[in-house]
Amino acid sequence: MKSPFVLLLLALVALCLVELQIMNLQSAIVSLKRTESRSRSTSMSNFVNTKAMTTGSQATESLVMYNRVPKTGSTTFMGLVYSLCAKNEFNAIHLNTTKNSQVMSIADQYHFSHNITAWTEKLPGFYHGHVSYIDFPRFGVPQPIYLQIVRDPLERLVSYYYFLRYGDDFRPYLSRSKMGDKTTFDQCVKKKMSDCAPEKLWLQIPFFCGQEPACWQPGNKWALDKAKEHLVTQYLAVGLTDQIPEYLAVLEAVLPRFFKGASALYAKNLQKKGHLRKTVKKDPVTAETIETFKKNPIWEMENDFYLYAKSVFEDIKTRTIRRSKDSWVFVGKNYHFEKIKP
Repeated sequence: MKSPFVLLLLALVALCLVELQIMNLQSAIVSLKRTESRSRSTSMSNFVNTKAMTTGSQATESLVMYNRVPKTGSTTFMGLVYSLCAKNEFNAIHLNTTKNSQVMSIADQYHFSHNITAWTEKLPGFYHGHVSYIDFPRFGVPQPIYLQIVRDPLERLVSYYYFLRYGDDFRPYLSRSKMGDKTTFDQCVKKKMSDCAPEKLWLQIPFFCGQEPACWQPGNKWALDKAKEHLVTQYLAVGLTDQIPEYLAVLEAVLPRFFKGASALYAKNLQKKGHLRKTVKKDPVTAETIETFKKNPIWEMENDFYLYAKSVFEDIKTRTIRRSKDSWVFVGKNYHFEKIKP
């Protein structure tokens, strides 16, 4: 029979073994919890990053910004967009700036870029307004798809001059700021009045150049270069006022999400009315007036930009669409995939 001392010793050894097993078990539980926590953290991080990437991609692909230059056919263009938005299931939203300002404060640029990118309930979204180019990535959000239409600079100015005096047949009931002034554009030029000054030509360049003060300095060479750069790097395609059918055909081929059916709708509207908006009265400009403007460096720069935009669009048109009977059609896809492994 074992002595009480031996039994006590055995009991102590057994107790120590049990405590050691408990400590090992507790350590294993803590280690397991840490591993589980790290796994959850990594999974959540991956989920958040993936969601952010998806949201950014969705915003980029579903967000169009048309910073429309006045008197370039933008009302006709937007009439088509508003007619298509219900059928093609996207939202068309007008950006209205205080006093029709074409530049925005840096605070407004920041909040506007974040608002329309995060406003997922209104995606796909087509935003439009008379505002110069905004650099969205500067404010930490994806760049939208930029669209634009340009016009011969002198034709645009003459159209705007008479529009302010006679209005148009789109909203004939509105009283324009120069209503009652019967001075013709030619007379205005001869008298060297402010409404027809060469500085008034300076509009399409700053709209593409952007919000910087230098963009709005008439005759600024840096602004011209920046406008050209943005035209080819930041805009999907820039159309011409006198080639709206071709522009719609290009957009229908590239952006069917928004422009499916645009060409047919435009042709239908053209048969009904012939135009959507037309200035009530516009006297032809004399050759003398045209020559006066051609001698001005501001006209030279605006015309240079217009011709550059025209050459870029002609190249896009040649590669994207072709004439078929009485309409423009997509040339079709000219690439395919092969040798796919594994």
